[in-house]
Amino acid sequence: MSGVSQVTIRAARSDDVATIVAMLADDALGRGRERIEDPLPPSYSQAFERVARDPNLALVVAEFGGEVVGCLQLCILPGLSSQGASRALIEDVRVASHCRSRGIGEQLVQWAVAEAQSRGCKLVELLTHETRVDAQRFYKRLGFAASHVGMTLRF
Repeated sequence: MSGVSQVTIRAARSDDVATIVAMLADDALGRGRERIEDPLPPSYSQAFERVARDPNLALVVAEFGGEVVGCLQLCILPGLSSQGASRALIEDVRVASHCRSRGIGEQLVQWAVAEAQSRGCKLVELLTHETRVDAQRFYKRLGFAASHVGMTLRF
């Protein structure tokens, strides 16, 4: 699959969940957060159902040749700041390891930016872990600029 020119970006379905979780777990950070079991823990399907019902969330996959090869979640956040502007948050961008560096991630992010604009968002934000320097370079190439210091409180 060299030179992928176009993938199909579509809403994720429940039968995509295992593939999405596998992509989320496909690095050192993800392996520590995800549980790859067969069957998957019910928490994944429960989370998928909550996401699928929320009109301010879009979980999408990139499909190429009938195979799910990427995913991301787009969150639309209404707010009072910036004169009541909504903003979009891009999360969990992943491309299957055997398909990286072929433009799939770029197509996913471009889809998310266009979708955010079509929903009236005034800005798009994303977070990437400080150790993911390749991802940071990728997002800068797409026009994103470092602007905030992210902080996390885990339970």
